Amino acid sequence: MSTILDTFIAPPCHDEIEVLYQDDHLVLIDKPAGLLSLSGKNPQNLDSVHHRLVKIFPGCTLVHRLDFGTSGLMVVARNKAINAALCHQFSQRTVTKFYSALLCGHLDDDQGVIDAAIAKDPALFPLMSICSIHGKPARSRYRVVERFYRELGDGTLMPLTRVELTPETGRTHQLRIHCQQLDHPILGCDLYGGLLLPGTEGSPRLMLHASGLDFVHPISGELIKARNACPF
Repeated sequence: MSTILDTFIAPPCHDEIEVLYQDDHLVLIDKPAGLLSLSGKNPQNLDSVHHRLVKIFPGCTLVHRLDFGTSGLMVVARNKAINAALCHQFSQRTVTKFYSALLCGHLDDDQGVIDAAIAKDPALFPLMSICSIHGKPARSRYRVVERFYRELGDGTLMPLTRVELTPETGRTHQLRIHCQQLDHPILGCDLYGGLLLPGTEGSPRLMLHASGLDFVHPISGELIKARNACPF
């Protein structure tokens, strides 16, 4: 069995994690872009959401992750029982996740569904690939919020589309590769074409933000509809 070597070294992240809500059972946070969710094996990748939060909330565990470049909402369990209950909701797909993104170009349709299976390919690491034979089912919905132009330094206009993305499954890089499938990659996406078009090379970050989480509080039974405004 071949070993996949991850040579990525995360640059320092000076942005703070914002705690949006906390009780005795769980914490809702706003993760900054450019911060790992979990510490990597390389000691240079020690800084992460979990590494920081466990100092404040001893015993806390991550229920789900966000990509290094993605910002936004995460729910963190404060003990193992809460972690198990929340993980069950995620695995049963009863948690609804909303993301805000800027896509390169103007989408033709106002809304739609991307249904394309995603596979891991050791030869392409860290990229994922669309593969109907070996891939796991993956489905995402999109809704156009606005189409606009951004003026570049040379006076040319770059067409962009702001969308709300709702993944129905939770595959690695799902939203990034699904937007590439639409031929409208996420602006700033270094893996799936979001830095290839004229003007995109100046993007300061991956323009993907976890803006909403709907889930049931494991103790109170209350439906939590957490929202976090998009910073771009």
